[in-house]
Amino acid sequence: MNDHYKTHGAFSWNELMTTDVEGAKKFYAGLFGWEYELFEGMEYSVVKAAGQKEGQAGIMTMPPDVPPGTRPSWGGYVTVDDVDATAQKAKSLGGQLLFGPMDIPKVGRFAVIQDPQGAVISAITYKMEM
Repeated sequence: MNDHYKTHGAFSWNELMTTDVEGAKKFYAGLFGWEYELFEGMEYSVVKAAGQKEGQAGIMTMPPDVPPGTRPSWGGYVTVDDVDATAQKAKSLGGQLLFGPMDIPKVGRFAVIQDPQGAVISAITYKMEM
């Protein structure tokens, strides 16, 4: 497992939620030369820079519970030692918990947090060998 998956406070993953996964994959493959691998058991495309063995990001269809009118967007994940504790700390610091904490099978546990100014970021604790 790479250090950014173990280091509290390190950016470790990026994810695109979109209404057109295939269109997005075609665009980014043409733009950056990205390659894709489906994540086992999910409709989730892992992004790999050309020639890289390890994924750096993911692309997925926007979930049905996303508020209407939400635009496709990229989001960042920050590794934390304990996502549940981080979610509670975010609330105590004036932030909001928008989603989770929730388990991701075979990956770990995450939460989506909004800071007091309205910016959104996800915190994740990995529980898999990466």
